[in-house]
Amino acid sequence: MVVGNAHHPPTVPPCMADEIREHERIPRRPAPEFTEVGSFGEALRTHGLIGTAVDDKNQYGPLGMMVMLFIVAAITSLGLLILRAS
Repeated sequence: MVVGNAHHPPTVPPCMADEIREHERIPRRPAPEFTEVGSFGEALRTHGLIGTAVDDKNQYGPLGMMVMLFIVAAITSLGLLILRAS
């Protein structure tokens, strides 16, 4: 049995979102429309944190999700500290 190099996966020809590849079981959905913005601050001013992180309205969605994760973690840890102190 010949195993390929894990550091160099086989290249797959580019495929548009509307196309269905030969061996795919689940068809791809069309890519959502999003607005290109210059910075994360501009993304927050334009679409807000929820619009950026959850609704994927611009290219900063993953960064918005990390910020939301940090906010939720901070609120959770603050709540646990308050419960521990009482």
